[in-house]
Amino acid sequence: MITLRSSRPTDVPHLLEIWRGSVKVTHDFLLPGDFEAIDKLVANDYLPAAPLHVAVDGDDRPLAFMGMSDRHIDSLFIDPAKRGQGIGTLLVRHAREQSEGSLTVDVNEQNTQAVGFYRHLGFVETGRSALDGDGRPYPLLHMRLD
Repeated sequence: MITLRSSRPTDVPHLLEIWRGSVKVTHDFLLPGDFEAIDKLVANDYLPAAPLHVAVDGDDRPLAFMGMSDRHIDSLFIDPAKRGQGIGTLLVRHAREQSEGSLTVDVNEQNTQAVGFYRHLGFVETGRSALDGDGRPYPLLHMRLD
């Protein structure tokens, strides 16, 4: 049975492994130097500090996580071995329940799997940025679910 809970400091190593595994199977467009730089930011800054929603199994092992700012999904990463089991949908449904009104997300345009996932859930594109949030040449699609 999968349940959701808030992240804990002891989750960071597991969440980092989930992030790395997920990025390796969905972000093949990242240049190696960019992957290393982003990995350092995720490991040292984002995961230890961000309040995350964590999907865990019956033994309380993290399977996926989602970060949010107000009604915006900042991150959603799933253990590659657990993809396709409804965990992402469960996390997005939880995000909808936590927020009133529309829900937004920015997705790397080259991550066609994620773009397809969000479209499948009813998100629509509202804009595009040529660069990612750190100024790297990875276009973002801005999407919204009403």
